[in-house]
Order: sequence, then structure tokens, then C-alpha cells
Amino acid sequence: MAKNPAGRPARAPRRTSGLSRDLIIRTAIGILDEGGESALTIRALTIRLSTGYGALYHHVADRNDLLTGATDEIITGVLSGTDTAADTDPRAALRALALGLFDAVEAHPWVGRELSREPWRPALLDFYEAVGRLLDALAVPEDALFDAAGTFMSFVLGAGAQSAANASHLAAATTDRDTFLGATAGRWSGLDPSKYPFVRATVTRLRAHDDREQFLAGVDIFLRGVAGDA
Repeated sequence: MAKNPAGRPARAPRRTSGLSRDLIIRTAIGILDEGGESALTIRALTIRLSTGYGALYHHVADRNDLLTGATDEIITGVLSGTDTAADTDPRAALRALALGLFDAVEAHPWVGRELSREPWRPALLDFYEAVGRLLDALAVPEDALFDAAGTFMSFVLGAGAQSAANASHLAAATTDRDTFLGATAGRWSGLDPSKYPFVRATVTRLRAHDDREQFLAGVDIFLRGVAGDA
């Protein structure tokens, strides 16, 4: 490391370009994706952005503000990437919204955990509003809209949180998904068939199932139900 004339290590050069909340949030997302929630600290951000604490606190309140902003940014990205215009097929748009959020949590597992910690954040209200509007366009009866929207949100958010939990479990266990499912299927195969006939019957599907496809199947079951399909 270079030293100044006094013999002390030289400090890293400070950022001279403009610092913005948007840049800080995008940088926080990068840190979260690389190292998870524990990696995101104000100090880590000052180092990554080559700036000082005071400059950061001019744009963000604290670490919780960073987590909220980062999560909202991901959800907003899902919304902006989905066509929910009035002339859009509402069934296709709802499916796209659900899959978009599921894929976002797959790509950013910390989002699922953050949604569990603080579910009704601003961006998620926009998501909820879009869901309600699309269900209305799908001709869901007015007296059933509230329950239908709540059920849809619970399923999508619950699946996202479970996906994040599964990712954390596999990372902690230092094993891959196929090995984990194979071991689980093996245990299920040994269960008492008189007590667990259904569980044993699902063993083959458990080994080969795809989480994303199963999630979409659940969304389709919901949509067929609320649309009154035979």
C-alpha cells in the first residue's frame, strides 16, 4: 500500500462523482446478492462506493432503510417488466406477475426473507393493487375480490419465502438439491404404507419435480378456480 510523506498508509481516493440514493441502493443489492444480509453494512457500502459515512447518511437513514429500498427495487422491477395494461389478458398478466416475483426471489434469496420480515412495504402495495385490478378484469365477483387477492398474495409470497428458506437450508447443509430430494424420497419410501399412502405415492414425483413448474401449477389451479373454469 502506498504511504503518504508522514509514513502512514494512504487513504483510498474518495468518490468525486455524484452520489445518489439510486446508486446506493443498486450497490446494496450487489452486496446482498454476493454475501447475503450479513454482508450489507454501512461500512461495506462506504468501501464499495469510495465515500464517507456522512455522504451515505445524506441519502439513507440506516441499514433497515437500505434493505427496504433494495427489496422495493426488486419488486418494482418485477412490476415494470410485466404488462398489466387494461387491454392485457388478465390471466396471463397474473401468471406473469406471480412468476416474476418467484424468479426474483430465486435470483435474490434475501428478498424472500425481507418480505417475510416486513411484507406490506410500498412497492408490494403497488403489486397488490395490480393483482386486484387484474382479478377484477378477470370478472371475479366484487364480494370475492378481497379474499381472492389475499389468497393470491399469500400463495405467491409464501412460495417465495419457502424458496428462500430452501436455498438457505441447502447452502448451510453444503449439499445440492438433487441429493437432498433423493434423501428425503428415500425416507418417505420407508414410511408405513397403511398410515402414509399418499406420501409414499408422491415419492417418484418428489425426486423429479421442478419447484418453478410446481409453483406455476399452483397459480393455474388458483386462476381456474377464481375464473370459474370447469
